[in-house]
Parts: sequence; structure tokens; C-alpha cells
Amino acid sequence: MRCTRLGTTSQRDGADPDPDPRDSSSDGRVALAWFTFDSVLSGGAGSGMSFSNDNRTVSADGWEHRVALGSVGFSRGVHYWEFTIDKYTADTDPAFGIARIDVARDMMLGKDDKGFAMYIDRQRSWFQHNSIHERRVEGGISTGSTIGVLLDLERHTLHFIVNEMPQGSVAFRDLYGVFYPAVSVNRGVTLTLHTGLDAPHMDYH
Repeated sequence: MRCTRLGTTSQRDGADPDPDPRDSSSDGRVALAWFTFDSVLSGGAGSGMSFSNDNRTVSADGWEHRVALGSVGFSRGVHYWEFTIDKYTADTDPAFGIARIDVARDMMLGKDDKGFAMYIDRQRSWFQHNSIHERRVEGGISTGSTIGVLLDLERHTLHFIVNEMPQGSVAFRDLYGVFYPAVSVNRGVTLTLHTGLDAPHMDYH
């Protein structure tokens, strides 16, 4: 079953940032937040990544994974954002998810205890945290694919969506504290971030 959206109108980009991206909307649950990648938080000029499209698009120069962080951290509310795969030409596996501010920037997201991620290739994906990867799910990505990340800090859970379909069940639970949107990429992958989106309705079992 495809995911259905909560809320009203979805927007794939927003010119003006939300005054407080952590605030919930009038229903008490869903928050629409506009943000970009933060090139400084992601390591600055020596990060090995290139940012374009007003810091909404990221690519990497080398084969080693590099972590890019979003420009806001979330501690409450329900937040949903997506990535489109603009280029996918190599046998590689980008990782998507969330991270603490002190996550390692020079390895795949989820390799240390500061990142919570789904990494995915052309055929399948795994969830990964602290170098433990588990729950293989069939279904991969290609150029043009869409990856959705649903961070629910009311239920303290993280979900992933691939091409409008849930990628497995709840990926991570018991998430408390401040988390930044995050990805890790290497050569052969270019991603564009889309924010200010309504959160889809998910099965939390």
C-alpha cells in the first residue's frame, strides 16, 4: 500500500525558512519545516562534497563516504523530508537518516553510534546504527528514485519510504534528544533534498 499524507498541501521546496522548524502545527502533531544542507556543519571546504542548488543538492568527489547534515536539528514534533536521486551511476550505497551533531563525517552514516540510517543499493536496503546492520528489505534505487525520511519525535521513531512505499516497518525506536537530517554519499551519487512536506500516515507496529 502506498503512503498517504497527513495535513494539507505538500511543497517540495520553500523559499522562506520556518521561524521555528521544531514547532508542531495546529493539530499538535505535524510540523512542516524548510531546511537545506549545511555545508559548514558538514565539514566545510575540506568535506570532499559539493553543494549546489542553494544547498539543496549534494554530491561527493571520492569513493569514501562523506556525511552531509541538514541545517536544523529536531527535538520534538513530526518531520518528513525526501531526497530525489539525480544521478546513480556507480555500484554504491548511499545512506539516509538522522544524526547527532557530533556524528563522524568521514564514514558511512550509521557506522558510529551517532547516526541512524538506511543504506540502499540497486536491489535492497538495510538499517544501520553503530555498525550493526539488520533487517534486509528487498527493493532498491536508481536514477529518479525518491527516498522519504519520517522522523516522529512524538512516538520517537524513524521510518523510511522508497518510491512512495514503506521500506520495511519502523526502522528505529526510542529516539530522544536532538537529531539532524543526514545522508552519506560517495562518487557516483547526486541527491537533491526536498523539505516542507506533509508527513505520510504510517503503520507503527
